[in-house]
Amino acid sequence: MKTTTRVAVIGGGVVGCSVLYHLTKLGWSDVMLIERSELTSGSTWHAAGGFHTLNGDTNMAALQGYTIKLYKELEAITGMSCGLHHVGGVTLADTQERFDMLKAERAKHRFMGLETEIVSPEEIKKIAPVTNIDGIVGGLYDPLDGHLDPSGTTHAYAKAARMGGATIETHCKVIETNQRPDGTWDVVTNKGTIHAEHIVNAGGLWAREVGAMAGIYFPLHPMEHQYIVTDEVPMVAEIIDGGGEHPHVMDPAGESYLRQEGRGLCIGFYEQPCRPWAVDGTPWDFGHELLPDDFDKIEESIEFAYKRFPALAEAGVKSVIHGPFTFAPDGNPLVGPVPGVRNYWSACAVMAGFSQGGGVGLMLAQWMVEGECERDTAAMDVARFGTWITPGYTRPKVVENYQKRFSIAYPNEELPAARPFRTTPMYDIFDSMGAVWGHQYGTEIPNYFAAEGEARYETPSFRRSNAFDATAREVKAVREAVGINEIHNFGKYRVKGAGARAWLDRIMAGRVPQQGRLSLTPMLSPKGRLIGDFTISCLAEDDFQLTASYGAQAYHMRWFLQNRDAGVTIDNVSDQVNGFQIAGPKAREVLQACTRSDISDMRFLDVRRLTVGMVDCLVQRVSYTGDLGYEIYCDLPSQRALWTSLWGAGQSHGMKPFGMRAMMSLRLDKFFGSWLSEFSPDYTAAETGLDRFISFKKPVDFIGRSAAEAERVTGVNRKLCAFEVSAEDADVVAYEPIWLDGDVVGFCTSGGYSHYAQKSIALGFLPVDRIADGLEVEIEILGKRHAARLLAEPLFDTDGTRMRG
Repeated sequence: MKTTTRVAVIGGGVVGCSVLYHLTKLGWSDVMLIERSELTSGSTWHAAGGFHTLNGDTNMAALQGYTIKLYKELEAITGMSCGLHHVGGVTLADTQERFDMLKAERAKHRFMGLETEIVSPEEIKKIAPVTNIDGIVGGLYDPLDGHLDPSGTTHAYAKAARMGGATIETHCKVIETNQRPDGTWDVVTNKGTIHAEHIVNAGGLWAREVGAMAGIYFPLHPMEHQYIVTDEVPMVAEIIDGGGEHPHVMDPAGESYLRQEGRGLCIGFYEQPCRPWAVDGTPWDFGHELLPDDFDKIEESIEFAYKRFPALAEAGVKSVIHGPFTFAPDGNPLVGPVPGVRNYWSACAVMAGFSQGGGVGLMLAQWMVEGECERDTAAMDVARFGTWITPGYTRPKVVENYQKRFSIAYPNEELPAARPFRTTPMYDIFDSMGAVWGHQYGTEIPNYFAAEGEARYETPSFRRSNAFDATAREVKAVREAVGINEIHNFGKYRVKGAGARAWLDRIMAGRVPQQGRLSLTPMLSPKGRLIGDFTISCLAEDDFQLTASYGAQAYHMRWFLQNRDAGVTIDNVSDQVNGFQIAGPKAREVLQACTRSDISDMRFLDVRRLTVGMVDCLVQRVSYTGDLGYEIYCDLPSQRALWTSLWGAGQSHGMKPFGMRAMMSLRLDKFFGSWLSEFSPDYTAAETGLDRFISFKKPVDFIGRSAAEAERVTGVNRKLCAFEVSAEDADVVAYEPIWLDGDVVGFCTSGGYSHYAQKSIALGFLPVDRIADGLEVEIEILGKRHAARLLAEPLFDTDGTRMRG
């Protein structure tokens, strides 16, 4: 057995073998895979083997498309069969709401180049004749759907990796992983110790146990899952005898997926009375075993399936496959460098291994070899969960995700499991004021405030919801008087040390402000992609506060620590510092009433230390609402006292609380972008307009400078634009296609309703050579094209007089 390697991949399922193959494909041949039993042990060997591209996240859908197309490449490279059956598949909709979801997905697929299509019930009957179309409204057909041989595919990955120089060691159980002072690892196995520069945890069912060896908690949990294979089905046999194959059918109403298996059918269920498996840890001696059959928990699912697919009732049960596989709390994989641990990488919780495994392997290999991925990986980045997450939170969220695997995913939906978990000192006060709660990064945030007599929940919908009137009230309060909003949903970092300014100059592309001022800046990857949009506040020459998206804390801290200079300290104080934003034409009067300091000369982008009421605060003259506003920061124990002062002073000025729904409407008035919508690693600063905040004059080789300067010379092909949309009862959410002259030429990044301007607004990308003032386009929303007009000027405070005055 090899005793040294550049990368040790732990786990020989389809994901581990994919990672191994892609590392060799990108040029790292000194890599090895360690498997305690045989390849495919765990979840891979008993998987149903289906694959599809449908995913609510466009980057995940693209990676699934890559995975599916990769299989023919693997067959060509290795000469092995993956047992491919590209039979196509249809997803059924039995309600208008489900049909709306499918139409929204089809719209996304237009600019992604996926060849899906909306089909009628009659067309479904022709495509998938075993389906009873009674009550069916329509469906989404995808020609790429199909199934394969799980074992053959995994071994094809393995052979391709070996051909690239990789080593695979089976029957080699990892006992310990110990990190050396230089960041490399000793992987202790029953066959000896392997010294590795990097570890990849692809442990599947054992990922928790493998992570625990390094003191890492991975938020995932195995769930029991059951599918049935029937004896011969006459209708299927007839199709086969005629030279055809029956396509896949996904039936969300029945929580089931169905495909042909031999001359019969295979049907699996995501049943409501589901069960977590191995709650206290996966046994090491589990491998090629199955769980006992359990028809009781799928009894209702089977009854429904017999109605949807009557041919099932005509066939006997040939076999039952009941085995565990792993989920993360949101159902997406956990991939990437583990925050806070050098040279430790995750490739876990890939519950759809044959749809996602290829894409996961590619992204992780790019991350390791090239330093960054070709596309935004936020949906599967292991850093999307911080150190706050616990097994007690993970388990109910995993159960909820399993149960909602085939449910409608609404853009405004708030799922209830494991909530509330983390709250701020304002929770009970806001709750008593009618807060309708959302959550971000495990913490409760008010989405809006319901008036007396209004429902205390938002109805999930693809159209305008029952939050519409409440949001309008809150926007009106901000624009006409003053609103107050908690600012705990900002990530906050303290950077100190003699080298703090020099470090910030290198890590950030923008200008680092002088003492008492703040600046806005993008943070770039080496390839010039956006990996953050920050506010830098200079408190002293060696003391700075940074603010950015609250949900990106672990992502940003990982980057900071990877690039930290000696003598610089970086502390994440997101949950130690809190406070409020006040915004609107009366905001200055409210703040002045709470402090003895004169704030009449406080300019836009000024930063001051003020005593507000009884509380020592850091006050910034800036607001994401685009209005006159202030961000007021304090320590957590003082927050309620700060609230008492601001709220008391605000009553004579018409102060109202406002939530995130109003915030997202207000920012549209100024065309302000949002993290992971307009600003993400999929885009560059010049494409999004953030290049206006890059300081090309500073004599510093900041990260991403060469790429950003090259872009200045060559220009960009697309630019972010704003549109007024002639919408009806539904607004742009994200990724809706933009049509011009009968072709899809761009896509939306986000949108919504401007309650101030009383217009539907969308932000999105257009080719630079098509952009013109007043350009008329069409934007597709829920399958219908709506006229839209490009806007050149913001809807509110066009010259910035109110915001800056």
